[in-house]
Amino acid sequence: MKQIIIGLVIAISSFSYGQDCSYIFLGELKDFHDGTPIESATIYQKESGKYAFSDLDGKFKIENLCPGTLTLTISHANCETKTVSFEINGDSFKTILMEHHIEELNEVSVTAHVDKKETKTAQETILKEQTLKKYSALSIGDALKEVAGVSSINTGSAIVKPMINGMHSSRLIMLNNNVRLQDQDWGIEHAPNMDVNAVSQISVIKGAGALAYGGDAIGGVVVANPERVFLKDTLFGKTTLNGQTNGRGYAFNTKLNKYTKKGWFASVQGSLKQNGDFKAPDYVLTNTGSNSKGLTFRAGKQTFESGFEVFYSYLNNEIGILKASHIGNIEDLVSAINSPEPLVIEDFSYDINAPKQEVTHQLAKAMYYKRFKNFGKVNLQYDYQNNQRYEYDIRVGDDRDTPALDLKLQTHTISSDIVLDAIKGYKLKFGIMGRYQDNFANPDTGIRRLIPDYDKYDFGIYTTAEHNLNAKMTLDFGLRYDYNRIDAKKYYITSRWEERGYDEDFSNSILEDLGTQLLVNPVFDYHNFSASAGFNYQLNEHNSFIGNYSLSSRPPNPSELFSDGLHHSAARIELGDLNLTKETSNRVSASYNHNSEQFNLTAEAFYNHINDYMYIEPTGIEQTIRGAFPVWEYLQTDAELYGIDLSANYNFNAHFNFSNKSSYTVGNDIENDRPLINIPAFNTRNSITYTNDWKQFSASLTSDWTFEQTKYPDNNFETYIASTNETVLVDVSTPPSAYQLLNLYAEVTLETSDKTNLNIALSVNNLLDTNYRAYLNRLRYFADDLGRNIMLQLQFNY
Repeated sequence: MKQIIIGLVIAISSFSYGQDCSYIFLGELKDFHDGTPIESATIYQKESGKYAFSDLDGKFKIENLCPGTLTLTISHANCETKTVSFEINGDSFKTILMEHHIEELNEVSVTAHVDKKETKTAQETILKEQTLKKYSALSIGDALKEVAGVSSINTGSAIVKPMINGMHSSRLIMLNNNVRLQDQDWGIEHAPNMDVNAVSQISVIKGAGALAYGGDAIGGVVVANPERVFLKDTLFGKTTLNGQTNGRGYAFNTKLNKYTKKGWFASVQGSLKQNGDFKAPDYVLTNTGSNSKGLTFRAGKQTFESGFEVFYSYLNNEIGILKASHIGNIEDLVSAINSPEPLVIEDFSYDINAPKQEVTHQLAKAMYYKRFKNFGKVNLQYDYQNNQRYEYDIRVGDDRDTPALDLKLQTHTISSDIVLDAIKGYKLKFGIMGRYQDNFANPDTGIRRLIPDYDKYDFGIYTTAEHNLNAKMTLDFGLRYDYNRIDAKKYYITSRWEERGYDEDFSNSILEDLGTQLLVNPVFDYHNFSASAGFNYQLNEHNSFIGNYSLSSRPPNPSELFSDGLHHSAARIELGDLNLTKETSNRVSASYNHNSEQFNLTAEAFYNHINDYMYIEPTGIEQTIRGAFPVWEYLQTDAELYGIDLSANYNFNAHFNFSNKSSYTVGNDIENDRPLINIPAFNTRNSITYTNDWKQFSASLTSDWTFEQTKYPDNNFETYIASTNETVLVDVSTPPSAYQLLNLYAEVTLETSDKTNLNIALSVNNLLDTNYRAYLNRLRYFADDLGRNIMLQLQFNY
């Protein structure tokens, strides 16, 4: 046995001695994007435990290698650590591609988000998760008002429609996880179907500064994104409970995320909200409750070189409309305007009765991307949306539970873009989009359909370029072309058809003459061109200046074209116009930014000239079998909007901070030499905040002061009231008085374990229970806005 062991030792020693361990391995590290060398990287050789370093050309050398496996672990400050293996059979040379921009995948941690801007030269503001969590029980429209220049146009307190520098609805693009919302956003009473709890960061871009999303964003773009995926094996989530005194409301939200180091991820989120009748300072706002249910699911894999994602979102909102706002005729409207309080006041209830809305929005998305070395990145996406809208009028008999408006909008979109970033200092992007949309207006409502059946086809193509001219100056520009076709079928009352002159302008579109009404098939084609150009100049370490120009055009939406009849939930007759043409905007803007440890200031100014600006305003009254109703008509004019937005923060010391957000917007009807309707008044918000390291405590007191709007068009009209045998003035124009609201917010965070904490937040809105009416609330004719509301929020992070 001893002889055998000695023999094996001699054999192994002889084999080792006979190996050639003089091989050389030469390596070269290059950037995956543009092939530039990566210097000062650390290369660890697993077999020997030795280190090497790449030189200025990205090259390194390992000597005295034996045949077999060579395992290298390569690390660099801006790269993902990479491990590679090679079989050594002689001298060899290998190029190793590193993911030098891997920080794009690692910009987010569990508790913090970076400010990655969508565009460098547009007026853009980012809302982070820390801000959004305050609005867990509210709407995304409420959260967006944290941005200077963003207000809202409301129908009560639950329907909050964002407005950027005086523009809303079809002039704003709303994106949910890179999907443009298609949710019948035409009317004032249509709020965005997006759950603020499903969003981790929102970017607000003023003006058409992001052509990748569309060329018709005359007002701006709102980009809402979920958490960024990062490469780490982790499981985390949060659960939020809310309770509030006004409306006796409660809300529940929970979210769970799973990420892995290899790039796999999944998340699920669900929310429930319930409110009863809200209350003004002096009375209950009858039938203003709401009920909301939401669910989102997201899964996929993201690595630097390729990835995919599937996403699904479901949101159902049932919203009561103030019962006192339901008018049967113009006499009811006169009585409501002249009454100091609502004509209908009932005891508190969670019941939601007509008039009301019920909207269900579903969104499904599939996305794939692939990076190619020395080239760039290719993205491909398909998304589908289904939006079902019911609007209920107060009806009797067999039609009691039948909606007055029943619309189903289905949208299919496929898009692709290519990002070229292989040339240092340049970034080019090309994209293409195709969309098909089908709107079905259910005739079983028993009421003439306000919006008809139609098919809509959209095609868009764009290119953008970004160039870092030097360390201080960045330039970008973009071009976009969009084609839109609307193919509709609609019944018109013959007298209305002739009254509006359609018998001459659209005689070729008549399909069938039924005597008292006509079946017509109007088809519209629109060609839209958009462009943008801008620069960002860094004056010094603390100061920068941005300038931007954008050209955008927007075709009329279906409501502006086809509205024709009584809009029951709005209690008014709305008339579209088939002769409307697209509107064209030329917008110039400039921003100054100062950022230092103690003081931050952003001043943004803009001027927007819009040819053929479309708007709706009251033009008179019309008698129907139900009585007389105000007539609101879509019109066109040349318009201008200009203004300035200010945001400032000053740190007195480590504990006290003062902030101000102010916005001033002017809108003029140039053709008729008068102000535009529904332009927000001057608003200024001032806050004092105290923070302390103890339990991460903070408290803030905010003054929200809205001035009286003194620039408005006079759309008042006179009407005869039969019951009193007199002619009276119907004042639908005069804005309400200025008002100031005080709001209080405080929070602490308690560490419950090494990996969990509990955030407790208390807020009091309208602290002094002030009576007020907002000019941009459609229900201001009938009741005051909300009184004091105390809200308690518990958020458990784990």
